[in-house]
Amino acid sequence: MTLPLTQTLENRTSDGGEPLESPNQAERRRVLVVDDFDDAREMYAEYLEFVGFQVEVARNGVEAVEKAQGVLPDIILMDLSLPVMDGWEATRRLKQDQRTRDIPVMALSGHVLAGNAEQARQAGADEFIAKPCLPQDLEDRIRRMLKPSKSKSRP
Repeated sequence: MTLPLTQTLENRTSDGGEPLESPNQAERRRVLVVDDFDDAREMYAEYLEFVGFQVEVARNGVEAVEKAQGVLPDIILMDLSLPVMDGWEATRRLKQDQRTRDIPVMALSGHVLAGNAEQARQAGADEFIAKPCLPQDLEDRIRRMLKPSKSKSRP
C-alpha cells in the first residue's frame, strides 16, 4: 500500500506551529488500533508503523480490552461499532480498570450522528474522530494527544 506523504516528519508541525514529536520519541509510543473492518485497521496500522509507532491491533471490543490490559499502549484508537463487545462498552471497561483508565482513547466512528461525540466522551473517550479520516490527520491528532503538556513538565 502506498500512502502519500506531503511533509517530512522533521518538518511537521501542529496547528500552533510547534514541532510535533520527533520520530525517535514516537518509536517508544505504542498504539492499539481497534477496528473490525480489515482494510481500515490495516491501513491505520501500516501507516502508524511507517511513521515510527509500535502498533498492536484488535478486531473487537473483547480483544481490545485484553490487549490493552496486556500491553498497556500509550493510546487506543477505538472504533465504536464492533462485534462481540462494541467500542462504547470496551471504552467504559478500560476507563473503569485501574491499569488502563489513564490511557487516552480516541473514539472513531463512521456513524456521525448528533450527540455521538458527547456519548463517546461520557463512555470515557478522550477524543472523537469521524471516519473516514486520513491517516496523516489521525497521526497528527495522536501526536498532539501524546505530547506532554507544558504544565506537566514543570517541577
